Amino acid sequence: MIFGCITKFIPETNEEQNLLVIEGLITDQPEAYTIKLSWSIPVGINSGIRPLKGCKVTVQDDLGNNYLFSESAVDGLYISDKETFRGIIGRKYTMHINTNNATETHYSYESKQVEMKNVPPIDSLFYEKITINEKTPYSGPEEGCQVYLNAFDPLGKCRYYRWDFLETWEFHLPYMVTNQICWISNTSTDINIKNTSVLAEDRITRLPVKYISNETDRLSVRYRIQVNQYSMNEDEYTYWEKMRDISQDVGSLYDITPSSVQGNIFCVEDPGEQVLGFFSVSAKTSERIYIDETFRGQVQLYNKCAADTVFNGEPIPGLNSFVWVIVDNPMPPPPFKVITYDKGCADCTVRGTTTKPIFWED
Repeated sequence: MIFGCITKFIPETNEEQNLLVIEGLITDQPEAYTIKLSWSIPVGINSGIRPLKGCKVTVQDDLGNNYLFSESAVDGLYISDKETFRGIIGRKYTMHINTNNATETHYSYESKQVEMKNVPPIDSLFYEKITINEKTPYSGPEEGCQVYLNAFDPLGKCRYYRWDFLETWEFHLPYMVTNQICWISNTSTDINIKNTSVLAEDRITRLPVKYISNETDRLSVRYRIQVNQYSMNEDEYTYWEKMRDISQDVGSLYDITPSSVQGNIFCVEDPGEQVLGFFSVSAKTSERIYIDETFRGQVQLYNKCAADTVFNGEPIPGLNSFVWVIVDNPMPPPPFKVITYDKGCADCTVRGTTTKPIFWED
């Protein structure tokens, strides 16, 4: 037998152990805005987010008005009062952070002043069926879905765009259980940006927003996607472009590292300190669509639920907490019980929620 051993390798880097990470966005919509503060995670450390609590966070406009962001129940998350603060197109905003007693050194941080630029509405949001695999003698056809958008600024002033989305879908368990119908909501994780400054007109056509394969239950009942469109200046576009390269195109450890991406935030007392993140200021427009169409060849996620069946109504002795019983076929002929070792087969709240979204009937 020939064998070897694997030794964990932690490279030596000049990366600071504790870099402040700041994520903030304000828009012109009547909503609560958030600013998130945390510490960076050094290379080789597998740990979760390290939030920074106890700071004073404010945003100031170019007229001298100050707006406080209060610390929420979520550590490191600071939220504005939507009743007293709403971004205005054309105004310029600066973020201020005072660490108070949250750190050993009571430093303060500021962002560069950022103007809120207008953004045109999304012209159209639509989807098309995608054939994944054609029908064969041994299997049926398989279909997926691609969501696109079109946008156009006739004034040609919004040359840098960014998009994110919220997707929600309804799914049903294939068994008659109490929690049979649920909904799941996810936010986008990919960085989707576009620069039209090199184009003859400020037009975006058939921009891919979301691809949905047949290996998920997103298209099994009903699917909804809301896409948000933001405006940016050139500095912010450059920042997101570099972040996209890191998250999507990195080939090895020795490509671009996150600390090399310069944001728009600096330490007042020590301008040489590296600060990660970006304070974004943008107008925002949104569009949404529902997809109710039937797609062929959808993968059945619950076809391996049943471990055994019992064809009577008697209690099943000897079951432990890792076994769930599903009652199937409640109508004649007599019902039988399905034994499963996967709680998600018997309770849809393992993945989602039974609370229907308020917008679901739009």
